[in-house]
Amino acid sequence: MSNIERVWIQCVALLCLFDWSAAQISYSVSEEVDKGTFVGNLAKDLNLNVQELESRGLRIVSGQRKRFFEANLKTGILYVKERIDREQICPNTVKCSLNIEAILSHPMLIHRIEIHILDINDNAPSFLESFHIFNISESSSSGERYPLPIANDADTGINSVKSYKLSPNEHFSLDVQSGGEQSVSAELVLQKALDREKQPVMQLTLTAIDGGTPPRSGTLQIIVNVIDVNDNSPTFAKLLYKVRVNENVSLGTTILKLEATDLDAGTHADIAYSFMKRGNVNSADDFSIDSLSGEITVKRKLNHEENAAYEIRVQATDQGSSPRSGYSKVLVEVIDINDNAPEISVTSLMSPVKEDAEIGTVVALVTVIDKDGGNNGLADCKVVGSVPFKLKSNYKNYYTLVVDGPLDRESASQYNVTITATDEGTPPLSSTSVITVHVSDVNDNAPRFSEPVINVYVKENSPEGEVIYTISAFDPDSDENTKMTYSLLDTSVLISSSVNINSDTGDIVSLQSFNYEEIKTFQFKVQATDSGVPPLSSNVTVNVFILDENDNSPGILSPYSEHGPVNTENIPYSAEAGYFVAKIRAVDADSGYNALLSYHISEPKGTNLFRIGTSTGELRTKRRMSDNDLKTHPLVVLVSDNGEPSLSATVSIDVVVVESTGEIQTQFRNVPRKEENFSDLNLYLLIAIASVSVIFLLSLISLIAVKCHRTEDSFRRYSAPMITTHPDGSWSYSKSTQQYDVCFSSDTLKSDVVVYPTPYPTADAELISINGNDTFNRTQTLPNKQKCKSSLAVRGSALHRSIGRCREKGLCSGEQQNIVALLWFCFGLRIYAGDSLCSSHNVSLTEYRHNDSQMGYVSFADVLSPLVMSSLEYRVSTDCLFHIGGI
Repeated sequence: MSNIERVWIQCVALLCLFDWSAAQISYSVSEEVDKGTFVGNLAKDLNLNVQELESRGLRIVSGQRKRFFEANLKTGILYVKERIDREQICPNTVKCSLNIEAILSHPMLIHRIEIHILDINDNAPSFLESFHIFNISESSSSGERYPLPIANDADTGINSVKSYKLSPNEHFSLDVQSGGEQSVSAELVLQKALDREKQPVMQLTLTAIDGGTPPRSGTLQIIVNVIDVNDNSPTFAKLLYKVRVNENVSLGTTILKLEATDLDAGTHADIAYSFMKRGNVNSADDFSIDSLSGEITVKRKLNHEENAAYEIRVQATDQGSSPRSGYSKVLVEVIDINDNAPEISVTSLMSPVKEDAEIGTVVALVTVIDKDGGNNGLADCKVVGSVPFKLKSNYKNYYTLVVDGPLDRESASQYNVTITATDEGTPPLSSTSVITVHVSDVNDNAPRFSEPVINVYVKENSPEGEVIYTISAFDPDSDENTKMTYSLLDTSVLISSSVNINSDTGDIVSLQSFNYEEIKTFQFKVQATDSGVPPLSSNVTVNVFILDENDNSPGILSPYSEHGPVNTENIPYSAEAGYFVAKIRAVDADSGYNALLSYHISEPKGTNLFRIGTSTGELRTKRRMSDNDLKTHPLVVLVSDNGEPSLSATVSIDVVVVESTGEIQTQFRNVPRKEENFSDLNLYLLIAIASVSVIFLLSLISLIAVKCHRTEDSFRRYSAPMITTHPDGSWSYSKSTQQYDVCFSSDTLKSDVVVYPTPYPTADAELISINGNDTFNRTQTLPNKQKCKSSLAVRGSALHRSIGRCREKGLCSGEQQNIVALLWFCFGLRIYAGDSLCSSHNVSLTEYRHNDSQMGYVSFADVLSPLVMSSLEYRVSTDCLFHIGGI
């Protein structure tokens, strides 16, 4: 890669970071000027401060291999740096220009400068051949024309061939024809009949002159052979043929058939067709002509982008001894076909892009080139797919790829941006290019813990320096942003003396051996901090639970002996079985099963007279005393805990049998007690306790007085509780102003009764009052359909039994149609249930269910039977079903 190309890439890459200016300047300079020749004042034309040019790093960038121009940073002058040869840069073109860019930094600006290269007359016209031969019959008539070869001039415009001049002679004149700015041709015109006998051969000089100052010229020798006999030349049907052909025409396709005639006869009338060379253009390279038929066919693939038109000179020559020729022109126009897809070129890709890049940040430069012309060469470029990028057009076919949305490396670390360019041809052609844009990480995520709280369980007596837990956090960022350090947030003495954490690995290490009896749990916070800039952190709470180990033996509290390790207990000889001897009291500093104690007599001696409660520690006699029993019974009581391994303690007791209870003396053990002085605080506490007690007693007396203060009417209302049954089968119990509706839920699996307190029942119900003699009166009123909205079934063990079983039991005869069951519920609430089981309809429960889905049933087999009171007039069988009703 050359230095110019490196500079171009570096400069264009900087454009992605700054603004893009659309200013344009045009200058003109002649070719072959000396190095250092002034071209233009960039500082003045761009309105720039000359003092800023050097600090802003003014650079001239060109797409050419040579750097033809350079700028003076001190004066802002654009000057020629290398020799400029227009014919080498723009061969065979009328207009020639070079495009360069002036680039400024801080901020970045780019200015497109177009420099027109002016042609100078540094090339003389020339002919491809040094001489040209004409065979002209002496019988040729005056006015006949003979096309002359065209001279070539590498210069253009005014410096190209502008005229021809023929050397003086008496037979021929020169007719110069102008075909445009770049095309001038000449024909030799016969002015006077030739005479072979006088002059068989004529030599003329054709001079081509350009329009430069001073003019330059080139010459061609023309030899005219005067031919006798054949005096008629072939003639074409047209002097000019025009043909239009598509550029994608197949090879061998005939595009034109020439037709020429000759008035002569015989061989003088046989015509052969051929191409004539025209300057440096050889039509035979692209087309072929059949010499006999005159058909012109395509010889080589045509390309409108290389040559949009062809001018072919054709001649028809007869076969006479002195052949004569006729001439014509064929203009072939090549029609452009949309056969070139746009080409996408990506330069200065700025990758990776930071994930916090702002919208509008330039990522790459994109150029689209289409070799077709017209609408076929116009292309539209866009980004395909849902990506946070878009194309921004700056010039025709020049685009910048910019950020169009937020980037998140954690969601997508790279994007494959697909760019499609489509031209406007018919049918349209398109091409695709994929740009891979990498997204670099920014520290925008704090470390994360899997759980907000971590519970750590550590056995007591674990060795110092043991790793009790390893903290691990996760950071979705990458590289340095994911490297974390761990630290303890708590600086208290308890935490700093108990644990420490490895900042790199997150290992929590114990600094001491824990004792469950001293500390059972403690809590601290751990912070994880990443290495990003700025660093981010998060916390997690760590709860440390100390697990108890069986490291404490039971301690004996009682019995207490003042005279030695052996305790003495006396029992009377007349003690019955189960006589209380002593109670062993012990404690264990451990917890849980490690502190669960059991008592055993480990060394019984003599007869098996005593037993001890395994869990209570009470020592009692197993039987009455006998004369054979010892008077003193030494016992050893073993107290063991339930730990693993089990620890124990022992206490020795001598049980002495005495003749009478008078000899049993209670020994009071003096327990040292710290003397306390009766302070003012004790006095205040006693006064407060006495005051609270008095207030409580007064409140209790007031409450009892209010409860007992009732009128005669209220007592009468309470003396006759009422049961309300409704036509829909539900029932309720009323007492005073309280009413309880009993409803059953259809989806319950237990035989529960739900009691709802409601206002005092209205008169639109059936009231059943229970007298003191366990009899009731029944009053029918208008039905109230608002009592129960739906009926439900409470399922019992005899849910599917029918009323027929009750009838078999003899429960459905005469006045036994109504059965009342008394239930005792919470707080002594009495609930009465009544319904006709054996009505005149005489149907079973299953029929009720089928006829009315709103009916509900309950079995008293599991719920009511144990609660039926014996004072009821009618007893209830456990197999009988009772219809309670629905809600």
